[in-house]
Amino acid sequence: MLGRLANTSLIVLLLLVAGIANAANIEGARLWRSPEKTRLVFDLTGSVNHKIFSLSNPSRLVIDVDGSSLKQSLSSLTLTNTPIRKVRWAKRNNNDVRIVLDLHEAVSPRSFLLKPNSTYGHRLVVDLFDKGKASAKPAIPAKSSPAPVQGRDIVVAIDAGHGGEDPGAIGHGKAREKEVTLAIAKEVAAQFNREKGFKAKLTRTGDYYISLRERTRIARKHGADLIVSIHADAFVQPQARGMSVFTLSKRGATSETARWLANKENNSDLIGGEEGVSLDDKDGLLASVLLDLSMTDTQTRSIKAGKMVLSELGRQNRLHKKQVEQAAFVVLKSPDIPSMLVETGFITNPEDARKLKSHAHRTRIARSIYTGIRNFFHEQPPLGTLIAQEKSKGTLVASSKSRKHRVKSGDTLSDIATRYNVSMSGLRRINGIKAADHIQVGQLLEIP
Repeated sequence: MLGRLANTSLIVLLLLVAGIANAANIEGARLWRSPEKTRLVFDLTGSVNHKIFSLSNPSRLVIDVDGSSLKQSLSSLTLTNTPIRKVRWAKRNNNDVRIVLDLHEAVSPRSFLLKPNSTYGHRLVVDLFDKGKASAKPAIPAKSSPAPVQGRDIVVAIDAGHGGEDPGAIGHGKAREKEVTLAIAKEVAAQFNREKGFKAKLTRTGDYYISLRERTRIARKHGADLIVSIHADAFVQPQARGMSVFTLSKRGATSETARWLANKENNSDLIGGEEGVSLDDKDGLLASVLLDLSMTDTQTRSIKAGKMVLSELGRQNRLHKKQVEQAAFVVLKSPDIPSMLVETGFITNPEDARKLKSHAHRTRIARSIYTGIRNFFHEQPPLGTLIAQEKSKGTLVASSKSRKHRVKSGDTLSDIATRYNVSMSGLRRINGIKAADHIQVGQLLEIP
């Protein structure tokens, strides 16, 4: 009898130890707001069992995490512009954690677990979709046909890579790819929106996560005539540096670096929690169309536009490759929209990272991207656009190459702006000049 009791006690003790060993703690939380949802991410020490349910009068969302404990207060979360009014938490059954989100209004919640990756450990993700916004992943719609209005603007979709839960590469000096890409994308958009006959649409305007499929869906919704996705490279060797331009490859990447980068960028959906959105295995019709393409007009135009952007980038910057490369980036897989991906430098290289953190350098990159795309559309404008009309009438101002001015003795910014018929503020902005007349003899200025 005593032997059986001893064995039973030992088994119970082992089960308790195993339970303690398998318990996962909540180490902290992060919160992001995007146009259609709020994302709450809990960082865990391991996998957990959890459930969520909604309560009304007043609106609340309850998150129960089994066999866990909260190691950090959640009171520091910034709740501004989110449906969350207050976050409360407490132990439940002496073993579990219950987190209650007091809400301003009802939401459509969704939760899922993410396994560790190169950036984060185990995570519990809770998405709070605004009422009226679909919580399911939408199918990619057909490209919106712009209204048949003569003289419409050319629409350029500008995609800032990564964002929110997915920081992209974190490089030398803690430079973060998601911040660099957004800054450049906003500047490219600003330059297009100042140009008659063009309209820019950003896929994201702030620090929040968007899946790769959603980025192309946004572009299609706005009837984009071209998609340019902006990124910053990372590589295992810090010596790698310079800029690159990619278009979609049917048969695989054109270099070892291209293959490595394609895998890295496509893995963003694993980091952000949108597993399996690649068109290769999720949308049979679109994938079959894409794989059966044989040198379509779309690919030809993508390559030509990419060459023009690469040429402009190479005027003032070091290039990693002097030709347009090809790789299977998911964000480029639009069979009827010319698309390119611009890698603005290697954020893992000390010199490139230093430049990418510079406002003046980012502005020059944006100007080069804008000029290359503008020149492409001045050569091949879509039918029905204002640019096409002006080109057919012979009234289109020829695409000019990037203008430069070498500062001479006696030059002032005011004189240079007057000479080229540009504003002083534009001249200062594009060249990163803070003080009104802080220029030096021999300095090469870019003319907007």
